[in-house]
Amino acid sequence: MKKRELPLCPVEITMELIGNKWKVLILRDLMEGTKRFGELRKSIGEITQKVLTQNLRAMEGDGLLERKVFAEVPPRVEYTLTTTGYSLKKILDSMFLWGDEYKRNNY
Repeated sequence: MKKRELPLCPVEITMELIGNKWKVLILRDLMEGTKRFGELRKSIGEITQKVLTQNLRAMEGDGLLERKVFAEVPPRVEYTLTTTGYSLKKILDSMFLWGDEYKRNNY
């Protein structure tokens, strides 16, 4: 598979990979462990099936998560973070702390 060209700026690279709210929420939920598609959709909330599918495929393509399909009826699909995906935990933890502090100081 040919790798895409990335921006020169590391912050821009990170934003390209996780720079929308859905990807961050998917990461948040998968930090706890493997989840099925329906579990992710339910835990994220207002996301449509189409948008969740698009984001999961993009994240799989970027090497942030793995998709495992089980040959069952009905089909079962599970998503798990890769080592690269788990390496974003520090970023999510920092976002949590900042958001919590902002909320306490401003509301």
